[in-house]
Amino acid sequence: MQISLVRDAIADAATAVVLPAGIGKLTCSGFTPDSVVAPHFFVAEYTQDFDKAMRRALDELEFTCRVLVSRADDRASQRVLDGMLSGSGSASLKVAIEAARGAPGEFALGGLAHDLHVMRMQGYRWYEHEGAQYVGAELIVKVIGDGKS
Repeated sequence: MQISLVRDAIADAATAVVLPAGIGKLTCSGFTPDSVVAPHFFVAEYTQDFDKAMRRALDELEFTCRVLVSRADDRASQRVLDGMLSGSGSASLKVAIEAARGAPGEFALGGLAHDLHVMRMQGYRWYEHEGAQYVGAELIVKVIGDGKS
């Protein structure tokens, strides 16, 4: 798998999120940005397990993705974040990202991977990014694909 392309494809999938009126559009990047325009989703660190099948047939990656929301109003910010962390609905990052799995029998992320799955949410807390405070959380996204490409 081409890691940078996979990261960008996850971020592109996240752009399908529809936030409540007045919030603005979710900005997304496939890398850890120097600064963010909140609300912002980005693909940060990852781990990679090689050789999950013989002859480099399968690698497994777990991407730690973060979503940060402005804390202008603590309660309202957390409600927006909760919507994005929900397992369903138009604001759900899980729904948006997993839509990039493709139809049954198709490769995920436009052919970049065999499959993906948003496994869990963790780290719901205050984050500091480039000197600014945000409320945010992490999503762990598992991606499996060909280890030879």
